[in-house]
Amino acid sequence: MAPPSDADAPVPLPVRGAQAAWLSPVVGDGSGRSARAEQDGYGDEEADAQTASVFSITGDELDPADAPRPLDEQRADAERVSMRALSRRGVSTSELRAMLSKQDAFDPDVIEQEIERLTRVGLLDDVALATDLVDRMHSRKGLGRQAIVADLRRRGIDQAAIDAALDAAADDEDDEFIRAIELATKRAGQMRGLDRATAERRLSGFLMRKGYNGGVVRIAVERALDGPRRPPTGGRGTVRFE
Repeated sequence: MAPPSDADAPVPLPVRGAQAAWLSPVVGDGSGRSARAEQDGYGDEEADAQTASVFSITGDELDPADAPRPLDEQRADAERVSMRALSRRGVSTSELRAMLSKQDAFDPDVIEQEIERLTRVGLLDDVALATDLVDRMHSRKGLGRQAIVADLRRRGIDQAAIDAALDAAADDEDDEFIRAIELATKRAGQMRGLDRATAERRLSGFLMRKGYNGGVVRIAVERALDGPRRPPTGGRGTVRFE
């Protein structure tokens, strides 16, 4: 079997301020991996797969078949597992709770105490995570509001945190229109040989798959095919489809 390559290395979570002080013993310098983190963002399949290996740091010592361990020992192990998880990617409260509950290695009270500790020191913050994910998925991946909300819900982030993250996005509605028009205009440039109906259908499908709603899609497609100044009726825009 070929040795693992650098591309298989886990992607560290970018940390700032107080978080850096807590995570620095676990994260290291992250040398050579920041570009990968920028490319992948959070919430992708690779990041999900990474969480499955978090318990590998504990080995047999967390075997749930063993006799119940002292609570102090459980707390120390729970902290170690949590810090390792947080060093690899952004983790929601729901994801961390599921992760710690996964192998029945920790008493439920120990799990809740660890979650409370991380929340108190600012390492577990669903609003901050959601805000970062909104920026990454919208600005860098071109996803629409519907797709973003669906992904945040899949990550177990509650609606209040999702709403707060969306509210924090400046000019959210206008920005969504602008981004959709940019994507549609770029894609329209590849459709010059198509008739109007086919181009509209393909552009609409493209934007819908990106998570934009029907109203945004309709306007973006019109702008992309007709240009910013559409003739009142029946005219031809700046992009023609023969």
